[in-house]
Amino acid sequence: MASSASDIPDIPRRLPRGSHGLDRDVVEASQRTRLLEAVGRAVAERGYGAATIEDIVRDAGVSKKTFYDHFADKQDCFLAAYEAASEELLERVEEAHADADEDWAERTRAGIRAYLRWLAADPALARVYLVEVAAAGPEALERRERLRDRYAELMRARGVPREVPEEIHHAVVAAVDDLVVRHIREHGAERLPELEPVLMYLQRALLDAPDSS
Repeated sequence: MASSASDIPDIPRRLPRGSHGLDRDVVEASQRTRLLEAVGRAVAERGYGAATIEDIVRDAGVSKKTFYDHFADKQDCFLAAYEAASEELLERVEEAHADADEDWAERTRAGIRAYLRWLAADPALARVYLVEVAAAGPEALERRERLRDRYAELMRARGVPREVPEEIHHAVVAAVDDLVVRHIREHGAERLPELEPVLMYLQRALLDAPDSS
């Protein structure tokens, strides 16, 4: 398995022709990074079902052999890109929580704002990893569920004003996903920050309202 892009600084997006003297780890990291970026662009442009390995390697500027040195098939490449993007987004949300005031509402608002702005900054990526992931098969949906579990755990770790069943945290995460996907389809990812008050209302309603049972 090639080293991840985060392990090696200053990874070149294009390698020099001929004998370049670069370490093998740098070469492999460059190839992998370009393939991960290329699969996102291919799926954004054509949709998951229509995107091909030929599209990916052409965009990445590598051979098919190089593709198969890194990934078993298109789905394997897509899932690796999905995981990488998901990790980056989750990290942004965690940082936003850490930087906000101790007040639950402020931490919640900061996380929502970081989440929506990150997605809005790259509309194609937002569509790929929130909409097209549903077309990538059962394993992709399983990865999405595991990611939702991590957001639910982050929500619990952040603390909530009142005790709620564990399932409620998962319900909030699923509802956020549904609202974001609907908004992308109807208005485009660029306008996702408009959802901030809606998502804040949702979390207040389910996690901050008085228990009326």
